[in-house]
This record gives sequence, C-alpha cells and structure tokens, in this order.
Amino acid sequence: MRYLSPNTLDDAFDLLTSNDLTVVAGGTDFFPSRQRHELHTDILDVTRINGLSGIQIVDDRWRIGATTSWTDIAGANLPVAFRGLQMAAREVGSLQIQNSGTIAGNLCNASPAADGVPPLLTLEASVELGSARGFREVPLSKFITGVRKTTLSGDEIVTAIYLPDPPKGTVGHFEKLGARRYLVISIAMTSVIIGLDENRRINYARVAVGAASAVAQRLVQLEADLIGKSPETVEVSSEHLAPLSPIDDVRGDAAFRLDSVTEQCVRAIAEAGQHHG
Repeated sequence: MRYLSPNTLDDAFDLLTSNDLTVVAGGTDFFPSRQRHELHTDILDVTRINGLSGIQIVDDRWRIGATTSWTDIAGANLPVAFRGLQMAAREVGSLQIQNSGTIAGNLCNASPAADGVPPLLTLEASVELGSARGFREVPLSKFITGVRKTTLSGDEIVTAIYLPDPPKGTVGHFEKLGARRYLVISIAMTSVIIGLDENRRINYARVAVGAASAVAQRLVQLEADLIGKSPETVEVSSEHLAPLSPIDDVRGDAAFRLDSVTEQCVRAIAEAGQHHG
C-alpha cells in the first residue's frame, strides 16, 4: 500500500490518471469503516493540496474549498442564511472529527445521514469536480445518486463547493435528532432557510431533510405552501413529506422518522423566524 500526498492539483490529477487510488480528504469516515481489516488500496490524500481549502467569494458566489474542515466552516464569518450549515458543522461527529473532517469528504461518503447535505441543499450548492480532462460543475441534488453513490468518476477530485449568495435577510436553521449529543448518526435532520416580508410573512423558503430517504431531499411542495404564511403557524402534512422514504432500523422506524421530521420542520421554521432581523 502507498500513501500519496501531493501538494498541487496537477500532481494529484496525474496520479489519478495513471493509478488506481482511493481519494481521502480527512479520512474520518474512510478509516473507521475499515475496522480491523488491512488496507489493500493505495491512498491519495488531498488535504495538503495548495488552494483546496478556505472560504471566499468568487464571481458573486461563495466558494468553499473541498478540504475546508467543519471547524473552519463553523467559525467562519458568513451570512445568517448559512446559519443552518454552521449549526450542522457543530454536529458532525466530535470536536476532533470536526477538526479533521472536510466538507468534500462528507459529500463523497454519500451517507443518507450526512449532516452537511440538507443545509447545502437549502443553499442550492453545486459541486466542482476536477481531473486532467478539465473541470465540471454538478448540482449537489444530482451529485449524490444513492447510498454511498455519487457521479464522481475514478479520475476526478471534488475541488470546491459553490453557493449562490442567498437573498438578503434570509435566515437558516438546522435540527438534528440523535440518541446522544456527539458521535451519533442522525435519526432524522431538517435544514431550512426562510425570508420574511415587512408583515413577517414568509416570502422565501427552502426545506431539506436527511436520514429519511436514500438521498437527502428538498421538500418542494412544502416550500411553495409556506409562502405567505407566518413562521409560527406552519402546518406540515403527509403530502409535504411524500418525497421521503424512511427505513426501519435500530435507531427508529419509518413512522417515527416521519413524525420527527414533521416536528423538526415546524421547529426549524419557527426558530429561523425568531432569528430574522
């Protein structure tokens, strides 16, 4: 087994073109998943590549570098619409995992319970993929295609996540249900972004739910029905939750997950409304 840690994207692309490699960006999911099994694959660690971390505005969009840690995201000076993403960043694993785990690693691991995905969906994120062939951008809603499945090709690396600047005055919130405070896989989680008009009626809404389907989902019908409503009097129906397909497992059955999501949506929207200026 070889452990490769290039300093430039070009070197990483060259290595991927000529070798069968497993890309790691933090390794907080990859290495524990090996348990006691020996590694029989060559590793490409991308965390030392120059320019692949950090948060900045590029061409009127927010750019989060692929190897930016959850600790850096949680502590960044971001618009209040990003509040849900920063709340989720503080829920990823433990403090040690937040220091090492990266935003790209969370997406590429493609767990249905990945804490970062619902808030990124509400922020309408897209994923930049790079290889020796060039760069392409894929909406996050199409990047993750199933449990542990993405559109990433074998010679590609996630290089950045791009987010359009949210509408002024919009506020984010994140709710997570787990069996304990840290180091817990989500039973259900909900992220929202809402905006309010001068009468404190919702004029902008994005709602996404994770851990209740194979891939985190936007609740588009709920978003549409929220327009014109007060954030304190929201009602969530079974029709709003139709895109979800929760499973029964040791952490909770499907009915419990749907009940939890219903309550999370109500709470998250109300909390975002309270934090609105």
